[in-house]
Amino acid sequence: MANMKSAKLFGVESRGMVLAADVEGAVLLMPEKEVKEGTRVG
Repeated sequence: MANMKSAKLFGVESRGMVLAADVEGAVLLMPEKEVKEGTRVG
């Protein structure tokens, strides 16, 4: 995975994706601090 640059999807600018896990329902995973675009997520 990587922190992706913004892109147009179906004519709408997308600035990110949602990272979540399924543990008895969706759990939103959030970074603890800002990171540069393109930073690898491990």
